[in-house]
Amino acid sequence: MTGTTPEPRAFASRDIVRSGRHLLSRRFGGLEIAGVTAVVSGIAIFVNSYGVHAVRQAAVYTSAKNAVAAVLLLAGSLVARGRQSDRRGASLDSWRALGARHWVGLAYVGIVGGGVAFVLFFVGLAHTAAEPAAFLHDTLVLWVALMAVPFLGERISGWNVAAVCLLVGGQVAVTGGVGHLVATQGQALVLAATVLWAVETVVAKRLLAALSPAAVANARMSVGAVVLLGYLVLTHHIDALVRLDAHQLGWIVVTGSLLAVYVATWMAALARARAIDVASVLAASVIVTSLLDAAAGHRGLAPQAIGLVLVAVGTGAVVRAWPRQPALSRPRAR
Repeated sequence: MTGTTPEPRAFASRDIVRSGRHLLSRRFGGLEIAGVTAVVSGIAIFVNSYGVHAVRQAAVYTSAKNAVAAVLLLAGSLVARGRQSDRRGASLDSWRALGARHWVGLAYVGIVGGGVAFVLFFVGLAHTAAEPAAFLHDTLVLWVALMAVPFLGERISGWNVAAVCLLVGGQVAVTGGVGHLVATQGQALVLAATVLWAVETVVAKRLLAALSPAAVANARMSVGAVVLLGYLVLTHHIDALVRLDAHQLGWIVVTGSLLAVYVATWMAALARARAIDVASVLAASVIVTSLLDAAAGHRGLAPQAIGLVLVAVGTGAVVRAWPRQPALSRPRAR
């Protein structure tokens, strides 16, 4: 982030290593944590198909599960903080040391990444088919790759280019080609949400040079939950939220818990690895979802086989290139 004070840099490297202890062991690196995130994402997508069907209103469902995730992340942070002998990365002095651009970045992650983008996505999803929406969302890795070079200073190797091509090509094959892509309002909203999430990835990566993964994750989900609840009020759907029955609440708790794990591990991965590599590994979530769909008898694997192989090979290319990458490079605070 530009315009920062030197104080955040003083504690940044220490916090990035230490703040994630309560999430995952230090022996795990960025790609390993991103792999966990991809598995969680694949499971969450599968489970969400049941959850949204049970609640029947996408806006209410998304707002409720995001609120559950926010509460769980905050509770986890408080418990972890209470067990520490000091307040690494979360002390009052650390927060005071942040510059104005850090606060702007946190505002973007919370308001846009955790709120507005979700609104655009589920409104767009209500006006388009699942296949084009899934493909447009999975182009996230492409947008992150395009932004990571100029804004994060990440160097894209030949392995990275090959990986992105394989991942995007695999997503095309899994979703049945690009013939279903048309210029509709629904698809435009889904694409807009995807681009906003790509920007969020870049912003979060920069924030993680001065803040712990837990701090950024909490900002995203807590502020985002407020934005989503405000959306329900403005659209006169807040009453549906308070009328949820036990069955619906059960699905919301399950999917909200998965979302909390996803965001926590995603931020931990971003703190330890390059944004392009993390985004590439996350694209492998489609393999997990497809396997679960096949096991549940929803969809056979044969029609998706070529696409899934391409995604697997693309992910393998990222892992293959990882040892050749220089040590974790964080964006410099200027």
